[in-house]
Amino acid sequence: MSYPQGISISADTTAYADILTGDALGFLAALQREFGARRAERLAARQRRHAALAAGESLDFLPETAAIREGDWQVAAPAPGLLDRRVELTGPTERKMLVNALNSGARVFMADFEDSNSPTWANMVGGQANLLAAIERRIDFETEEKAYRLDEEIATLVVRPRGWHLPERHVLVDGEPISGSLFDFGLHFFTCARRLLDTGTGPYFYLPKMQSHLEARLWNDVFLFAQDLLGIPRGTIRATVLVETIPAAFEMAEILYELREHSSGCNAGRWDYMFSLIKEFRERGGEMMLPDRNSVTMTVPFMRAYTELLVATCHAHGAHAIGGMAAFIPSRKDPEINAVAMDKVRADKEREARDGFDGSWAAHPDLVPIVRDAFDAVLGERPNQLDKLRPDVSVTAEQLLAVGETPGEITEAGLRNDVSVGLQYVTSWLGGNGAAAIFNLMEDAATAEIARSQIWQWVHNGARMTNGQTVTADLVRATAQEELDAIRAALGSAYPEDLAKRAREIFEEVALADDFVEFLTLPAYELLD
Repeated sequence: MSYPQGISISADTTAYADILTGDALGFLAALQREFGARRAERLAARQRRHAALAAGESLDFLPETAAIREGDWQVAAPAPGLLDRRVELTGPTERKMLVNALNSGARVFMADFEDSNSPTWANMVGGQANLLAAIERRIDFETEEKAYRLDEEIATLVVRPRGWHLPERHVLVDGEPISGSLFDFGLHFFTCARRLLDTGTGPYFYLPKMQSHLEARLWNDVFLFAQDLLGIPRGTIRATVLVETIPAAFEMAEILYELREHSSGCNAGRWDYMFSLIKEFRERGGEMMLPDRNSVTMTVPFMRAYTELLVATCHAHGAHAIGGMAAFIPSRKDPEINAVAMDKVRADKEREARDGFDGSWAAHPDLVPIVRDAFDAVLGERPNQLDKLRPDVSVTAEQLLAVGETPGEITEAGLRNDVSVGLQYVTSWLGGNGAAAIFNLMEDAATAEIARSQIWQWVHNGARMTNGQTVTADLVRATAQEELDAIRAALGSAYPEDLAKRAREIFEEVALADDFVEFLTLPAYELLD
């Protein structure tokens, strides 16, 4: 097909002619031309802020925006389909997943183009086609074992585009790769916004990886521009922000304020939040060093401060507060593992409901009833607890940064888990699957980032494990070999030799290089189709 002037695509588009139309591509080009330079400036601002932190500055609440934090303003009222969000299921946009997720009994399904998705061309554009088919209720399909069809009542669809840092390298606008954020948002909005309105909901989004209210302002301007360009009323778009970076924790109110016409609240993106803390303070040595990742629970002081502030901030301004991910994957073979893990999930969700969250995330349909029951017990027939204000909450910068108060140890088992999860996840990601079940947990790019950044932190600070060994690059490489040998023995002929070899190279690059690679998905992306 021919493309609008200034656009080139280095991938096969023949299967996606109903998605990648000339008008849709023209819309994407308009977004990139209008906002590409501002996106680049915001990414540069991230680097400047990190350089200041590396030079010894710390994070604090912005004095120039104190009036916003203290102001009596409200975000937009909940949009249709977003009043009750007590349980939200998340996952990639694969056809079977879409049908099962929309039928799961969850109130919301977050269709993910980001952390639980491997951004192959087929996944990105094919996923857009799947969303369109689901909205038009023609996604039904059959296998030899089962027929998959949408129920009459389904979850509200919310789409997560990629973060500002990621490009879509297959599509060039005026010779430059289009922003992955603008590509994912723009293609879904152009294709599906009016169709969604016809179903009684609307174009709803989750916004990942933001680091400042100025990045939220950029998103808000994108929304205004897109709505005006298509003649859709302003305020139709609604967006929930994942507060999953440590800088954003200091600007929650300001982020909501920038998006207030389009805001649906905030989500406690717990895994990326831990990764962000390690990344932003990586030059601080042992002062900001975390123990084994699986021992850093939501009740440790710095994580507790973050979630308390999130609920208080959201409810003060009429916005939903959505809890973090329950990542456990139930085992069909081990009821004992299930019982222990389900008890932990239940306790976590009951705590969130008591703390004032309006709903929470689950990674597997089998967890939907557990999350729902926890929130039913607190909400009853109420759709949310936006009226639960938290004037008792007063969180300081010191509390948000109190990493040194985190209990736990650095162990050989923790190192091995980080290495094995990192290797297995990158292998899966390179194979086109961004949501990988590993050790009964749903691992995605965020959890893999914790694993590799923690190893980088331990190696570069000479961390000592409980067995007396110091974590060194050589020890990590030897552990990687041992873990790969164990995986190869377990999988036998199914072991993906070529993918595992490339995954090891990438993992060792991002976990051991002198210079910290900002996101592991950036070098890995170059190896995808």
